[in-house]
Amino acid sequence: MNTTDTITFWDGVYAARPAVTDPRPNDRLTETVTGLPPGEALDLGCGDGGDALWLARRGWHVTAVDISAVAVGRLTGLVRSRGLQAQVAALRHDLHDAFPQGRFDLICAHYLHTPFELDRATVLRAAADALRPGGRLLVVDHGSTAPWSWNQDPDARYPTPRQVAAGLDLDPATWTIERADTPRRIATGPGGRTAEVTDHVLLIRRTT
Repeated sequence: MNTTDTITFWDGVYAARPAVTDPRPNDRLTETVTGLPPGEALDLGCGDGGDALWLARRGWHVTAVDISAVAVGRLTGLVRSRGLQAQVAALRHDLHDAFPQGRFDLICAHYLHTPFELDRATVLRAAADALRPGGRLLVVDHGSTAPWSWNQDPDARYPTPRQVAAGLDLDPATWTIERADTPRRIATGPGGRTAEVTDHVLLIRRTT
C-alpha cells in the first residue's frame, strides 16, 4: 500500500464516525502523567485529541500528529474553540516518512497500530532519542481486541511490553524501563458499548 492508500483509509475511519466534541484522555496517560511537571509533549497518532487537550489544560505544550487530515482538522477546531492555540499544534504527519522534529519531556504513543507498513520499532527508537534527559516515552498497545476495533483478525498477535522493549534494543545506560505490565480496564466504544480490554503498557525514561 502507498501513502495515498494509508491516508485514505484513516481519513475514512474518522469520517465514518461522528466528531467527538469532548474527547477523553486515555486512562494510562492520566495515571502516568498526573504529578509530573509540565513541559514539551509529543502525541504520536493523536486521533480525536483527548490526550493533547488534557495535557494542554495542565500546562503542557503539545505537538499532536496524525496521518489523518480529518483527525487533525477536528482537533484543530477543538483547540481553537478552547483557546488553546498557544498550547497545542495539531499537524498531519506520516511517521512512515519521518519523525517529528524537536526535543520532548514526554512522548505518547497510544495504540499506534495500523494495517499498513510501518516500522514501529524504528519510530519508537526515534521517539526515545527525541527525549530530553529525564523525559519519558509512554507506549500503550492493545493487548486484546475490542468488539468495535477495526482489526477483528482472530489471529492477531499482541507482543508483550517486554517484547516491545526488547525490539527497541535501547542502551540501559541511557534509558530505563519504569513500567511494563498488562492491566485490564472497562473500555467504552462507539454508541456507548463497553467491554473489558487489556492494555500493554511500556514506560521508558531517558536517564542521560
